[in-house]
Amino acid sequence: MEFSASPGAFIHTPGTQSEIATVIQGFLLGLFLLPLLYKSSLQVWVYCRTLGKQRTQAIEKRVEKRAGSAVFYVSLLLVLLFLVPSWTRLVQGLEVHPFVWVLNYMFTNSDERLLLCAYWIFVICVSIRRFYSISKQSKTERILLRKYYHLVAVLIFSPAVIFQPAFLDLAFGAAFALFLILEMIRVWEVYPLGHTIHQFMNAFTDHRDSEILIISHFSLLLGCALPKWMSSGFNDRPLAPFAGILSLGIGDTMASMIGYKYGVLRWSKTGSEFGFLIFLWSFRTCLLITYACFLKC
Repeated sequence: MEFSASPGAFIHTPGTQSEIATVIQGFLLGLFLLPLLYKSSLQVWVYCRTLGKQRTQAIEKRVEKRAGSAVFYVSLLLVLLFLVPSWTRLVQGLEVHPFVWVLNYMFTNSDERLLLCAYWIFVICVSIRRFYSISKQSKTERILLRKYYHLVAVLIFSPAVIFQPAFLDLAFGAAFALFLILEMIRVWEVYPLGHTIHQFMNAFTDHRDSEILIISHFSLLLGCALPKWMSSGFNDRPLAPFAGILSLGIGDTMASMIGYKYGVLRWSKTGSEFGFLIFLWSFRTCLLITYACFLKC
């Protein structure tokens, strides 16, 4: 709407939104356009390849896999090096690359942010190693294993909401961008990480997940991030940023564990019929909790 009304105002509007929001938007916009660029480049490469000499089937398959992976990485570099900084410069007028801006933000006068990053890395590494070994060695239901990550989300995000709320906004965006990249690599089996990522993610999936996409980690991340992003600027509502963390990290986890152990009524045999309804209900509940936190008592 602003672009249609006044193109000049859209091209350079510093101060209308935070630099953190602009950087997050730039990365997510580029990653959402990455599949289009990747598939288009791949189609061009396939067309050019058909004009060349024919090879044996085994060689063709190996060459196609390696070339497809190379096209993906080149497309990713183009998006991150050119498209993302173009967006941030267009909207916010940033003179430096977003990667440089993020590094400056992390390392400039903030030992607290570095300590928080070290704490995140430690918790993530310990939890992933522990839960992955449990998934391979025990008969624990995978739905319960995934709920353990909800508790880990509470440990990771709660200190950041208290001590570094602005930095947490940036971290949420970076994590979502990283999840998008890893999911693209897994789905398209990009060499050499595609198979490894698929094996790791498959250890926590069950019949509730799609055969193609795995969105459980996206749901957890967005469920915690959206209330935090929506509550920016409302300093008189201290519980609003915790709405997603508490409802998903504690409420949903306890409901799942207690329901699995003591529940007697089942939604369905597979759960697939009601999966989308449950997702909508959970999203609605999260929004209602956030809205309730916004209201003054």
